[in-house]
Amino acid sequence: MQTQSLQIWWLRIATFSIAALAAASATYWVLKWSAAAPSVPTAPAVFSPPVQTDPQVVARLLGGGLTAVATTLADSAASHFKLTGVVANRAHSGYALISVDGKPTRPYRVGTQVNDALVLHSVSPRSAALAASLDAPVAFTLELPKSGQP
Repeated sequence: MQTQSLQIWWLRIATFSIAALAAASATYWVLKWSAAAPSVPTAPAVFSPPVQTDPQVVARLLGGGLTAVATTLADSAASHFKLTGVVANRAHSGYALISVDGKPTRPYRVGTQVNDALVLHSVSPRSAALAASLDAPVAFTLELPKSGQP
Protein backbone atom coordinates (compact mmCIF):
# COMPACT_ATOMS: atom_id res chain seq x y z
CA MET A 1 0.00 0.00 0.00
CA GLN A 2 2.83 2.34 0.71
CA THR A 3 4.31 1.79 -2.73
CA GLN A 4 1.08 2.91 -4.38
CA SER A 5 0.97 6.14 -2.32
CA LEU A 6 4.60 6.93 -3.23
CA GLN A 7 3.87 6.36 -6.90
CA ILE A 8 0.87 8.67 -6.71
CA TRP A 9 2.98 11.47 -5.12
CA TRP A 10 5.68 11.14 -7.78
CA LEU A 11 2.99 11.30 -10.44
CA ARG A 12 1.46 14.40 -8.83
CA ILE A 13 4.89 16.12 -8.54
CA ALA A 14 5.72 15.34 -12.17
CA THR A 15 2.32 16.64 -13.33
CA PHE A 16 2.71 19.84 -11.27
CA SER A 17 6.22 20.41 -12.68
CA ILE A 18 5.09 19.99 -16.29
CA ALA A 19 2.12 22.34 -15.70
CA ALA A 20 4.42 24.96 -14.11
CA LEU A 21 6.83 24.79 -17.07
CA ALA A 22 3.93 25.17 -19.51
CA ALA A 23 2.61 28.22 -17.59
CA ALA A 24 6.07 29.80 -17.47
CA SER A 25 6.54 29.25 -21.21
CA ALA A 26 3.13 30.75 -22.02
CA THR A 27 3.85 33.76 -19.81
CA TYR A 28 7.24 34.31 -21.50
CA TRP A 29 5.75 34.28 -24.99
CA VAL A 30 2.83 36.56 -24.07
CA LEU A 31 5.22 39.11 -22.57
CA LYS A 32 7.55 38.87 -25.58
CA TRP A 33 4.69 39.41 -28.08
CA SER A 34 3.18 42.31 -26.11
CA ALA A 35 6.55 44.06 -25.92
CA ALA A 36 7.20 43.63 -29.65
CA ALA A 37 3.96 45.33 -30.72
CA PRO A 38 3.58 48.80 -29.16
CA SER A 39 0.00 49.52 -28.21
CA VAL A 40 0.24 53.29 -28.86
CA PRO A 41 1.82 54.56 -32.07
CA THR A 42 4.47 57.18 -31.40
CA ALA A 43 4.33 60.54 -33.12
CA PRO A 44 7.48 61.90 -34.75
CA ALA A 45 9.36 64.34 -32.55
CA VAL A 46 9.08 67.99 -33.48
CA PHE A 47 12.14 70.07 -32.75
CA SER A 48 12.14 73.81 -32.59
CA PRO A 49 15.28 75.81 -33.33
CA PRO A 50 17.21 77.06 -30.28
CA VAL A 51 16.29 80.52 -29.08
CA GLN A 52 19.11 83.06 -28.99
CA THR A 53 19.35 84.82 -25.63
CA ASP A 54 21.45 87.69 -24.40
CA PRO A 55 23.46 86.69 -21.29
CA GLN A 56 23.34 90.24 -19.90
CA VAL A 57 19.53 90.29 -20.07
CA VAL A 58 19.32 86.92 -18.33
CA ALA A 59 21.75 88.12 -15.64
CA ARG A 60 19.65 91.24 -15.00
CA LEU A 61 16.48 89.13 -14.79
CA LEU A 62 18.11 86.89 -12.22
CA GLY A 63 19.24 89.83 -10.10
CA GLY A 64 22.79 90.39 -11.34
CA GLY A 65 22.55 94.11 -12.04
CA LEU A 66 26.23 95.05 -12.25
CA THR A 67 27.68 91.81 -13.54
CA ALA A 68 30.05 93.40 -16.04
CA VAL A 69 31.58 95.70 -13.42
CA ALA A 70 31.86 92.92 -10.83
CA THR A 71 33.41 90.57 -13.37
CA THR A 72 35.99 93.18 -14.41
CA LEU A 73 36.94 93.87 -10.77
CA ALA A 74 37.17 90.18 -9.98
CA ASP A 75 39.30 89.54 -13.08
CA SER A 76 41.71 92.34 -12.21
CA ALA A 77 41.99 91.17 -8.60
CA ALA A 78 42.32 87.52 -9.64
CA SER A 79 45.25 88.41 -11.88
CA HIS A 80 47.26 89.24 -8.73
CA PHE A 81 46.77 85.75 -7.29
CA LYS A 82 47.80 82.32 -8.55
CA LEU A 83 46.53 79.12 -6.94
CA THR A 84 49.10 76.31 -7.10
CA GLY A 85 47.69 73.76 -4.66
CA VAL A 86 44.84 72.93 -2.31
CA VAL A 87 44.48 70.71 0.75
CA ALA A 88 40.75 70.46 1.45
CA ASN A 89 38.39 68.28 3.43
CA ARG A 90 34.62 67.86 3.38
CA ALA A 91 34.10 70.63 5.94
CA HIS A 92 35.65 73.14 3.48
CA SER A 93 38.48 73.88 5.85
CA GLY A 94 42.06 73.36 4.87
CA TYR A 95 44.93 75.14 3.19
CA ALA A 96 45.60 76.75 -0.17
CA LEU A 97 48.97 77.44 -1.77
CA ILE A 98 48.67 80.93 -3.25
CA SER A 99 51.21 83.20 -4.93
CA VAL A 100 50.41 86.91 -4.45
CA ASP A 101 51.74 89.45 -6.99
CA GLY A 102 54.35 87.04 -8.33
CA LYS A 103 55.95 86.45 -4.92
CA PRO A 104 56.86 82.90 -3.80
CA THR A 105 53.95 80.61 -3.04
CA ARG A 106 52.83 80.45 0.62
CA PRO A 107 50.31 78.25 2.39
CA TYR A 108 47.21 80.00 3.74
CA ARG A 109 44.72 78.42 6.14
CA VAL A 110 40.99 79.17 5.79
CA GLY A 111 40.35 82.45 7.63
CA THR A 112 43.92 83.78 7.18
CA GLN A 113 44.65 87.19 5.59
CA VAL A 114 45.99 86.73 2.07
CA ASN A 115 46.61 90.45 1.51
CA ASP A 116 45.40 93.72 3.08
CA ALA A 117 41.82 93.37 1.82
CA LEU A 118 41.15 89.64 1.43
CA VAL A 119 41.06 86.45 3.50
CA LEU A 120 40.89 82.85 2.37
CA HIS A 121 37.15 82.20 2.68
CA SER A 122 36.94 78.49 1.79
CA VAL A 123 38.63 75.75 -0.20
CA SER A 124 37.33 72.90 -2.30
CA PRO A 125 39.22 70.10 -4.07
CA ARG A 126 40.16 72.26 -7.10
CA SER A 127 39.54 75.86 -6.01
CA ALA A 128 39.91 78.46 -3.29
CA ALA A 129 37.50 81.34 -2.57
CA LEU A 130 38.65 84.77 -1.36
CA ALA A 131 36.46 87.34 0.40
CA ALA A 132 36.74 90.51 2.48
CA SER A 133 36.00 88.46 5.63
CA LEU A 134 34.69 85.04 6.55
CA ASP A 135 31.19 86.48 6.97
CA ALA A 136 31.28 88.44 3.68
CA PRO A 137 30.22 86.97 0.34
CA VAL A 138 32.92 85.47 -1.84
CA ALA A 139 34.67 88.15 -3.92
CA PHE A 140 36.15 85.69 -6.43
CA THR A 141 37.32 82.13 -6.76
CA LEU A 142 40.76 80.93 -7.80
CA GLU A 143 40.87 77.61 -9.63
CA LEU A 144 43.75 75.21 -10.19
CA PRO A 145 44.89 75.09 -13.79
CA LYS A 146 43.75 72.09 -15.81
CA SER A 147 46.35 69.35 -16.12
CA GLY A 148 48.69 70.16 -18.98
CA GLN A 149 48.41 73.95 -18.50
CA PRO A 150 51.16 75.97 -16.78
